[in-house]
Amino acid sequence: MTIEEKIQASETRVFKTVFPNNTNHYDTLFGGTALSMMDETAFIAATRFCRLRLVTVSTDRIDFTHPIPAGSIIELVGRVETVGNTSIKVRVDIYVEKMYEESREKAVTGIFTLVAIDEDHRPVKILSTP
Repeated sequence: MTIEEKIQASETRVFKTVFPNNTNHYDTLFGGTALSMMDETAFIAATRFCRLRLVTVSTDRIDFTHPIPAGSIIELVGRVETVGNTSIKVRVDIYVEKMYEESREKAVTGIFTLVAIDEDHRPVKILSTP
C-alpha cells in the first residue's frame, strides 16, 4: 500500500451532538472541549495510519472561525498531512450543521503533531524501510 493509500484509508470522521453541558455562557461549544475532541480525532487518524503507540506533542495553529451553538451536529475530520521520521502531522477540521436545516460550515481547523513511541517512551520510526 502506498503512503497516499494509507493516508486515504486512515482518514477519520467522527460525528457528535453539541449538548448544553458542553457549552459556555454564550451557548456555544467550549473551545477546550473542541480541542479535546480534535486531539482524539487526530490520535485515531494517526494510529490508523501507522498502528503504533502515539502521543500528542504539539498543536500548530487552531483557528476558530465560526461559533458552534448548542443543538448542532458536528463532524470532525482527521487526515494525515505529513509523515516524518518519528512524527506525524494530522489536520483536523470541525464542520457544524444545524440540526433541522440543510447547512454545513467549517468552524474550526487545527494541526496536531504526534510522535510514535516504544514501551520505554522513546521515539520510534513511523515508516519501516523494506
